[in-house]
Amino acid sequence: MASGPARSKPSASAEDAPVVTYVQQLLEQAVALKASDLHFEPYEHHYRVRMRVDGELREVASPHMALKDRLASRIKVMSRLDIAEKRLPQDGRMKLHLADGRELDLRVSTLPTLFGEKLVIRVLDSAQAQLDLQGLGYEPEDLQRLLTAIRAPHGLVLVTGPTGSGKTQSLYACLNLLNTAEVNIATVEDPCEIQLAGINQVNVQDKPGLSFAVALRAFLRQDPDILMVGEVRDLETANIAIQAAQTGHLVLSTLHTNDAPATLVRLRNMGTAPYNIAASVSLVTAQRLVRCLCPHCKQATALPGAILRKAGWPEALCLTATVQAFEAVGCAFCHKGFSGRTGIFQVMPVSTEMQNLVLQEAGIQEMVQQARREGINSLRVAGLRKVLQGITSLEEVLGATRDDT
Repeated sequence: MASGPARSKPSASAEDAPVVTYVQQLLEQAVALKASDLHFEPYEHHYRVRMRVDGELREVASPHMALKDRLASRIKVMSRLDIAEKRLPQDGRMKLHLADGRELDLRVSTLPTLFGEKLVIRVLDSAQAQLDLQGLGYEPEDLQRLLTAIRAPHGLVLVTGPTGSGKTQSLYACLNLLNTAEVNIATVEDPCEIQLAGINQVNVQDKPGLSFAVALRAFLRQDPDILMVGEVRDLETANIAIQAAQTGHLVLSTLHTNDAPATLVRLRNMGTAPYNIAASVSLVTAQRLVRCLCPHCKQATALPGAILRKAGWPEALCLTATVQAFEAVGCAFCHKGFSGRTGIFQVMPVSTEMQNLVLQEAGIQEMVQQARREGINSLRVAGLRKVLQGITSLEEVLGATRDDT
């Protein structure tokens, strides 16, 4: 094994090192950089390796084209995939053993392309997970809404957002807070990304038929208090989760929608009965991740109130011609002026008025308007608050959010 992850520096070519060592070095470098994913990409005349750090892909190596098959074979062997199968996508998992004694779970996906197999490795590093709710970026009033919901004895709490928006980390921060000797907590995921002592965790396994729905049914026979379902993917899973929430259990899960109001409509479109949605869903949180400005080099700038209003900041709060914000510069401590990421959140308790809209099968816009009347910020406004606090830039927020809700 190569030396510790902080000292792993793959060369631009792997010709001078065995492929086994080279792949190990790349994986260790990804851990050192806190990368979430590695991309091994073959093209017609070149081959590149990129890592996603703070949500942005960076090219880190360009091995010789002659090594593309050897690199693919090595990664497939490590993840127990069929090295002879190059025509179909494959999914696998492997363990990465580090010099400091840590063991990380990695997810591997292969994809046949015109010029060879592209491989993407997802790094699941529990040690880097932020399990303190206050550290995730919630505004005080939003955090209080969330705490009220997860401290209730029953109900369905949904976290929504695109892939890579930090949904799982938010759920585990909630579970970490609730994890005491007095409660029985069980989770089913695909796969389990963060391991927590005292919580019964189950991985979905397609071949033997261990689906979300099957595991959830089994949980309900094991005297649970709190259940976490990695994702509501289908009507069967949704109905079982809702049934659990209605029979005295707290259920946490995720769903892929653009914002909090759209989640209630999405459940209805999946086929869930409106009265079950209204009776069980207690709170919906939508979230995104944005890059944080580097504290060492960020530069103050005057932001015209007109630009802020155009971006979606409420007219009533634009009291001055300009406000102070900050912009990215770049220095030795960061990457292009950014370092780390934080969350922006839309936290929407399902009020009696919102329940009535669900029962009336109202559209998304009616629910959006009701959320506004109840003082629920859109994701765009939540992001703009981070801009005015000097945490991120306006460009980051505009790129991560929509301004129609």
